[in-house]
Amino acid sequence: MANRNEIGTFLLRIVLGLVFFAHGVTKFQDGIGNTVGWFESIGLPGFLAYAVGTIEVVGGIAVILGIGTRIVALLFSIVLVGAIFTVKLPNGFLNGYAYDLILLTIAIYMVLNGSRLFSLGGAFKGMKSQS
Repeated sequence: MANRNEIGTFLLRIVLGLVFFAHGVTKFQDGIGNTVGWFESIGLPGFLAYAVGTIEVVGGIAVILGIGTRIVALLFSIVLVGAIFTVKLPNGFLNGYAYDLILLTIAIYMVLNGSRLFSLGGAFKGMKSQS
């Protein structure tokens, strides 16, 4: 049973990382200046666009590789809560925050449980305990 749980957790980790990576890359490919302008237009400081984009790109790669999964998932959770309450909530559940709520739930699961299967972070820990 534990093996199936780890496989499920691994799949959640990969999907979470891919989604955030893709969203972050889009922010930079579309021109981070556009994202800065959009952040400012909704009343957020423009520099947060750089922080969010970087968390999404670097964090997405880290989660996919299984490095610092719990910490990065916590950062993802903060970004998602911010997105839900500043942008998505007024649009309602289905047209607004449902997708973000699913990602938030996966991120919180990762904070609580981590993911060891095919994880570079787990491999590094294994090497430390052997030496």
